Amino acid sequence: MNPIHGIGMSISPLGDRALSIRLSASPEKSLWRFTADLADRLRAADQSWIIDVIPAYSTVTVVYDPLRLLRYRSSEELQQGGDALPYERAAVYVQALLNHYTGDPAMNEARVVDVPVCYGGEYGPDLKEASERAGLSEADFAARHAGGHYLVAMIGFMPGFPYLTGLPQELSQPRRSSPRSYVPAGSVGIAGGQTGIYPLATPGGWQIIGRTPILLFDSQREQPSLLQAGDRLRFVPIDTQRMKKWGET
Repeated sequence: MNPIHGIGMSISPLGDRALSIRLSASPEKSLWRFTADLADRLRAADQSWIIDVIPAYSTVTVVYDPLRLLRYRSSEELQQGGDALPYERAAVYVQALLNHYTGDPAMNEARVVDVPVCYGGEYGPDLKEASERAGLSEADFAARHAGGHYLVAMIGFMPGFPYLTGLPQELSQPRRSSPRSYVPAGSVGIAGGQTGIYPLATPGGWQIIGRTPILLFDSQREQPSLLQAGDRLRFVPIDTQRMKKWGET
């Protein structure tokens, strides 16, 4: 594909029912903005053969139904594909969509999601050590973390797990030398220069500084993941009393 505003794109197969769109650019470009925008545009195409579209930092995975794709005949691009294999048909159609892509992600209309967090104590067992490494009090560390301007770069690692950009540099933390065998759902953690939220209980090695009472992933919801790539996120500090009452409602 021809590069768009300095961004190169390529399509390659990913197993027998998915393809990967890979973006490449100079390091200063935030590729995740473009992958989130591309994913939105592919979803908006509303094609019955597209099962899922998954944006990451520099790739977009398109999962498709090979049988539906073989029966698809309404697109001129696919008609030209003749007896092409499912991946070849999918690649032709996706490339046709991307040929009209302007490379101008509309991030100004990003959804803003407030996430309440109870910092420290039983909900943030690593806050004390994290604040000491940063040369801050626990209260200052929590305030700076809550004051960050965060964007959801991608959902990954597990269903509904948001990788967030915008962590203040002075709050960066190393991963734990020994991962925990159990991290409760809702735990807010830091690893390196990133912060994120565990939507489900799982083992994990991030530094846990707090917890949110809200449910980030629910398979029974129409949209299981509360957060999507491109969302803006604000952490709202709450006290222990409100945290416990929240769980009772």
